[in-house]
Amino acid sequence: MMTLTQELSLADAQGRKVGWRGWAALIVLMLPVLLVSVDNTVLSFALPEIALDLEPSSTQQLWIIDAYPLVLAGLLVTMGTLGDRFGRRRMLLIGATGFAAVSVLAAFAPTAALLIAARAGMGVFGAMLMPSTLSLLRSIFTDRDQRRLAIAVWAAMFSAGAALGPIVGGLLLEHFSWGSVFLLSVPVLIPLLILAPLLVPESRDPRPGRIDPLSIVLSMATMIPIVYGIKELAAHGFGVSAWLPVLVGFGFGVLFVRRQLRAQSPMLDMRLFGLGTFTGALLVNLLSVIALVGFLFFVAQHLQLIVGLTPLQAGLALVPGLVMMIVSGLAVVPISKKWPARAVIPVALIFSVAGYVTVAFATGPDSIAALVAAFVSLGIGIGAAETVSNELVLASAPPAKAGAASAVSETAYELGAVLGTTVLGGILTALYRTNLVIPAGVPDAAADAASETLAGAVHASEAIGGSTGTALFDAAASAFDAGVTVTALIGAALVVIAGVIAATTLGESRQKS
Repeated sequence: MMTLTQELSLADAQGRKVGWRGWAALIVLMLPVLLVSVDNTVLSFALPEIALDLEPSSTQQLWIIDAYPLVLAGLLVTMGTLGDRFGRRRMLLIGATGFAAVSVLAAFAPTAALLIAARAGMGVFGAMLMPSTLSLLRSIFTDRDQRRLAIAVWAAMFSAGAALGPIVGGLLLEHFSWGSVFLLSVPVLIPLLILAPLLVPESRDPRPGRIDPLSIVLSMATMIPIVYGIKELAAHGFGVSAWLPVLVGFGFGVLFVRRQLRAQSPMLDMRLFGLGTFTGALLVNLLSVIALVGFLFFVAQHLQLIVGLTPLQAGLALVPGLVMMIVSGLAVVPISKKWPARAVIPVALIFSVAGYVTVAFATGPDSIAALVAAFVSLGIGIGAAETVSNELVLASAPPAKAGAASAVSETAYELGAVLGTTVLGGILTALYRTNLVIPAGVPDAAADAASETLAGAVHASEAIGGSTGTALFDAAASAFDAGVTVTALIGAALVVIAGVIAATTLGESRQKS
């Protein structure tokens, strides 16, 4: 039996450049990436109309948002491993078909309960899509230089989707009902179903071993409670409903790891985590996503609730930063061929630290230009770091295990997105409540609403009106921006930690010609 190092050496030796079919396959594989990334941001714009139409309870409203990422996070490792066994292209096509079909059901859901069920179904099929796209890139682009560029394009599509989400959502909801944001998947996935069998070659693990149902159950029992607990922490604070699911998830996680270490054909090869490059790249990926999502969390609120921009205007204000994220992700490819990752990523992340520091000292109603510049700076660093770290995750794994490695990378992304809102968002919310001083004359009900969230304060100030309403708005804006200053410095510290991890663990030498 070959060691992991021998498998990697053999994979590198077999690398050869692809022709036009490989690049055409890349274009096809970008369709689901673009769709899923748009879907991540577009739903928040449709939620107010959904609430008016379906009249969900507050709990149902949360589950409309949370059902998809919970199921997705729980199934990523399982679907990535099944793709290695049964065929990554096959999993991609099944996922695309199911995602499109369930999206149609979601678009015409007559009740909140059925919409939640449809969102959970989208999570099942979405978990088939993302690991398949990244692992297929690993099998198509065996040449390291070409693979770097392909993964840069993959990461760029994620950023492009994030940029398009607010814009597409705003345009659709101006002319159509909320169901249109779900129907968007149909015209995107139909070309995929037609072209993928023609252009994308099938790939799988030649020695997959047997299916282990218990490992599948344990992986889901690990991820779903952890993600749920983190979301509860963001919504309700550190109570039993938050820490108990996290403890349960970690308990099942210990059982999952023990089973993988003892199994002859493990579902997830735990030897990968013994590779410093693999684990270091995952941590850089995780911290980068936390920094990005946390930044968007409070900047979006500042632009809409304090500055007064519409959701579409706020989305357009963030486009320059997302464009720079795409540009830096592509521009870092030739740089990473000449310089090691342990130098490239820390240098790139200096830009992200500068962006966070700018935000810390650029609050107030006239800070649009400074926030746009800060996001441009953040995007430069995150775009480069994400491209290099994702490529290292794949390069560190044998091609036969590309699906499982891609799934672990995607899981880090999903956890990062949840933690970005929970950790940085939770800190900001706590600081806002601590700093808020309710002006005299504000009714108790309005004071309670203002003490909960910035949005509650804005709505309460509009309802009160007059000098008292203005005073409440000013107090809330001041408290929020004071919290942003501290939270942004914490975000800068997380980015610094990511840079230190990259410098100390990514001991990859320059690419040999």
